[in-house]
Amino acid sequence: MKLTLNIWRQPGSRAAGQLETHSLDGVSADMSFLEMFDLLNEQLTNTGKEPIAFAHDCREGICGSCSMMINGQAHGPWKGSTTCQLHMRAFQDGDTITVEPWRASPFPLIKDLIVDRGAFDRIIQAGGYVSINTGGARDANEILIGKDIVETSMDAAACIGCGACVAACPNASASLFTGAKLTHLGMLPQGQPERERRALAMVEQMDIEGFGHCTLVGECQEACPKEISIDVIKHMNRDYLLASAKRQEPQGAGSAG
Repeated sequence: MKLTLNIWRQPGSRAAGQLETHSLDGVSADMSFLEMFDLLNEQLTNTGKEPIAFAHDCREGICGSCSMMINGQAHGPWKGSTTCQLHMRAFQDGDTITVEPWRASPFPLIKDLIVDRGAFDRIIQAGGYVSINTGGARDANEILIGKDIVETSMDAAACIGCGACVAACPNASASLFTGAKLTHLGMLPQGQPERERRALAMVEQMDIEGFGHCTLVGECQEACPKEISIDVIKHMNRDYLLASAKRQEPQGAGSAG
């Protein structure tokens, strides 16, 4: 398979960037998208050129670091997959493929296709810890929880923090990510003591980081490699509104006069 690749090259966040065109031959349909990049970088290195910087770690759809816009789609054309899970059989011989980094101001570019997703880490850190002793796996299994609640929580826990939701959203909102993290703990008994404080802290940190507001366009759930539903945003909004209302109640409100 022979391909024409338009790759975004930018040495740093303050430097000018541009698309750089490369021709690559000998691409196997069985290669993953990142293996194709390995082949391209080998070609560049052998010709004395600087290889393309891109992020990767597990290459198993777990770490969420392989953040690329491929022909305008977060993680590429396959639904429910990360870039590392995308294989070259998704393309045809002679195709032109354009690859760019995530485009969102809270994700500043580091180099080429690598962006800094530290804003997500700070949102999680704002949530803090659960204050109760959760014990081990056997102890957790002794707490009876309804099937629907468990499934909702575990579906939200599948979030890998890749940032595809932000990259796909026209507002660059992080509501799907934040909603998933809040729903994961907010649905379970272990997450109840800090539920309201956690919602306030994480949503407010999301705003501090500069992410846009959610208008429920739905592009986030379409781009999510774990296919997390925008229902988690509903859970986040409910918890945040309830916590905000309680925080604004005057001292002694509701007591008998």
